Amino acid sequence: MKINKEIRQASREMLRASFTDRQLDRGKISALVESVAAKKPRHYVDVLQQYKRLLRLEIEKRHAQIESAMALSPEVAAKITDRLKKKYGNDLTTEFTIDQTLLGGMRVRVGSDVWDGTLRNRLERLQQQL
Repeated sequence: MKINKEIRQASREMLRASFTDRQLDRGKISALVESVAAKKPRHYVDVLQQYKRLLRLEIEKRHAQIESAMALSPEVAAKITDRLKKKYGNDLTTEFTIDQTLLGGMRVRVGSDVWDGTLRNRLERLQQQL
């Protein structure tokens, strides 16, 4: 699918209209999609696909995935959550998972930002240097 200027602008306008008090509003999203599907403007399928992509990226910006080799204590998890919310906003959701292949440390992913402080990553970088 080739995205032209018209499709890009329409999908961005839809994304801007999807917020209420700086938060995504499910009601507005469904109303916008229904409206576009009913009117069927030019390239409406492409506009809806681009809009879906933009929504997915926006949702990923507001969700943090924290992976660790061991279960984190509630105090540590709360500190991590607080610091991430200070950086990314109070509407950030967090998801803690355990991945024993990390060997130690932690990996935090928020949208396209990744902080990798795992032992596995350090060993792989050391191996590449040698």
